[in-house]
Amino acid sequence: MVGVTITASRMTLKSATMMLSSRFLFSLFTGLLLLVPAVSVQAAENTVFTPAAPTIAGSSYILLDFNSDRILAEKDADKHVAPASLTKIMTAYVVFRELKAGHLSLSEKATISQNAWGTGGSKMFVEVNKQVPIEDLLQGMIIQSGNDASVALAEHVAGSEQTFAAMMNEQAGRLGMNNSHFENSTGLPSPNHFSSARDLATLARALIREFPEYYRWDSQKEFTYNNITQRNRNQLLWRDASVDGIKTGFTDDAGYCMVASAKREDMRLISVVMGTASPNARANESQSLLNYGFRFFETHRLYEAINPLAEIRVRKGETSKLAVGVAEDLYVTAPRKHFSELKAETQINQAVVAPIKKGDTVGALNIALGGETVATKPLVAMNDIAEGGLFRRLYDAALSLLEK
Repeated sequence: MVGVTITASRMTLKSATMMLSSRFLFSLFTGLLLLVPAVSVQAAENTVFTPAAPTIAGSSYILLDFNSDRILAEKDADKHVAPASLTKIMTAYVVFRELKAGHLSLSEKATISQNAWGTGGSKMFVEVNKQVPIEDLLQGMIIQSGNDASVALAEHVAGSEQTFAAMMNEQAGRLGMNNSHFENSTGLPSPNHFSSARDLATLARALIREFPEYYRWDSQKEFTYNNITQRNRNQLLWRDASVDGIKTGFTDDAGYCMVASAKREDMRLISVVMGTASPNARANESQSLLNYGFRFFETHRLYEAINPLAEIRVRKGETSKLAVGVAEDLYVTAPRKHFSELKAETQINQAVVAPIKKGDTVGALNIALGGETVATKPLVAMNDIAEGGLFRRLYDAALSLLEK
């Protein structure tokens, strides 16, 4: 690997090889320098200090930055817990995927079964054999936390709640929710129905990212169906204008729990608090976590996926230069007042040989602060390079032998 380290005050080359041309060095330097604002040597050597997260009166919790996916605080985040109505975030996620795939429409109507109508717990108050639009059922589930609406959606999408639960578990596996297993669409107690704070944060992030057009319902404060108006149980929607979701839950086994999300300027945070003692406690603890994250951290986009970061040398190709960059926008979260002290280091594979396909990984980009890696992304090819002619291949093969 060829490494280039850029600090806030200077750049040093490590393990430079003979194949690196002066043009490549200049491109790599200028491309990377755009990532990190310049500050003085003294600033770069400051000790990075961030106050500890507040003490949270819950069984487990996590605080996650939406854009960078960096965890800002956590406690027992992988502990198996009863998710109660937070389960409905996954129910909504599965239904949203069906809508996006064209297998379902918001105006489509579901017939309410005796089973859905008779489901215990919180209700939307649907009636047996009545046909209800999918959009109404989604709002009844998301805003009113209706268990009857959840079962009606599950039965309409999958034929039975049991089959729908299998769809939920399939999506949990795809998202990397390794500490979750769902047995129903509602979150009502079941022996093998569990999740974790980390998994629920992962799920919430995926839902907001993939379905912003439907996420708007999570901020809706009330919904009226069948002449019955019910308020959203998320108290933070009234307390904090930056909060726009996402779900509360309660069972005797789970306690009072909440997944909350808030956006202030360009920074969005997701908090998950499990097992608190009361509705006020879950709101207060969630607010404490969100305030902590916004107060002591900042998130910025360092690099756009559409822009090349640098050019590197390619062997045995029809051209000898390859533009490289990141496949997704690179966001970094750092303690406030320390953002300009970030250090960017790229590592390029020593032998990049054609043919190369757009998107192939050719190295890595690491961002560090105070010796700790805070972000890492693969460096990928921004375009295809076909294999070169016989002369080019022989020339580069000979050059490789000389460099050994």
